[in-house]
Amino acid sequence: MYAILDIETTGGQYDEEGITEIAIYKYNGHEIVDQFISLVNPEKPIQPFVVKLTGINNAMLRSAPKFYEVAKRIIEITDGCVIVAHNAAFDYRILGTEFRRLGFPFKKSTLCTIELAKKLIPEQPSYSLGKLVRSLGIPIADRHRANGDAMATVKLFKLLLSKDSQKEIVKNYIKTEVKTGISPKLLDIIDVLPSKTGIYYIHNEEGEIIYIGKSKNIKKRVNQHFTGTNPKSKKIQRSVYTVTFEETGSELIALLKESEEIKVNKPIYNKAQRKTLFPWALYAEKNAKGYLSLKIGKSDGRKKELTSFSTALEGKKTLFKITEDFNLCQKINGLYDTKKSCFQYDVKQCFGACIDKEETDEYNKRVNQFIDTNTFNKNNLIITDRGRTHNERSAVLIEDGVYKGYCFYDLNHQIKNIEILRKLIIPMQNDRDTKNIIQSYLRKRKVMKVDTF
Repeated sequence: MYAILDIETTGGQYDEEGITEIAIYKYNGHEIVDQFISLVNPEKPIQPFVVKLTGINNAMLRSAPKFYEVAKRIIEITDGCVIVAHNAAFDYRILGTEFRRLGFPFKKSTLCTIELAKKLIPEQPSYSLGKLVRSLGIPIADRHRANGDAMATVKLFKLLLSKDSQKEIVKNYIKTEVKTGISPKLLDIIDVLPSKTGIYYIHNEEGEIIYIGKSKNIKKRVNQHFTGTNPKSKKIQRSVYTVTFEETGSELIALLKESEEIKVNKPIYNKAQRKTLFPWALYAEKNAKGYLSLKIGKSDGRKKELTSFSTALEGKKTLFKITEDFNLCQKINGLYDTKKSCFQYDVKQCFGACIDKEETDEYNKRVNQFIDTNTFNKNNLIITDRGRTHNERSAVLIEDGVYKGYCFYDLNHQIKNIEILRKLIIPMQNDRDTKNIIQSYLRKRKVMKVDTF
């Protein structure tokens, strides 16, 4: 759990400030589960420049509760939480000072979204909360008021969690949990998992990720690991301490994240999945008759492939569909006969080998049409799909034929141009697997839309 907060103060000399407003959102890494927002009577005057900045004046605070009256609620909502704030050192110091005045020690682990943003979103012109979130298209209301700033920090932290592909934030949090003596049982772990599409991470007691998987139903899939009797499931059951997860909404994002994060984190029980996902490939080569022939075969890094397949049968089915969609078959009496495709006779045989009733360039034109339609080449694409909630969308960015990454954005975010989208994008490796995951997904399933730019 994270307690994401923002505090407004009276201003004044160091360690003499008083709290005028506080907002705390308890966040479980996926959604807000509790919140506390209140003005606070600091029992001292507010500095004039602070009144001008925040709009909070002395008259507004006369009937507000004093700190000792809200202290119990603050302790309750932050219990078992890591404190998260933009410039966490300041907010944590202010809270510690107020509790010290009451004779109560307030000690928590902290995370600073300024430091996290500098690491995960480098080279930004400014890391002030207002300028940073606006540059990322995140709306912010009531700037310099605790509630508005705390909510913007929640949204920023959610983005930073997504960008942390090495899962350092989550790993360190699990280590904090271990120190508290929490040791959930398998049934307890499953109970909090969602029956939704996303990625799950199985951790050991050191917080290390020992297995990464994706599923359209995370709860069901993890339950299969915990009840399985095969050797891998038994090893996972002996080693698991907890399971974290990320909902993606989009199955395409889940597939891409799984591929990337297995390579980045190298979990010990994902060894088989580190190998290529697509051992069969489709190639286009000119045959002896001058036709651009399409054929599938074992993937060969020395050749330029058009797309790949997980099995030879998948490749064969795809090529039958290509035959029909692009008329890559014999022309008899002026009509294309899809039943006369050369490919039907031999899975490794190329199209065009027995075509002798049409001009080479006409046939090759249709082959090139297929290639242009089904490969990225130097295309600039934005693939939009469902998000994690009804008010959210996901986007996959491809520039000059290179997969750049993905992002999530709220429908009310100001995504007006490609520059804002680039800042939201969680950078990912462009490799053979990611290219083929996207191509395979677009062949088999529908996304909300595909835009060129």
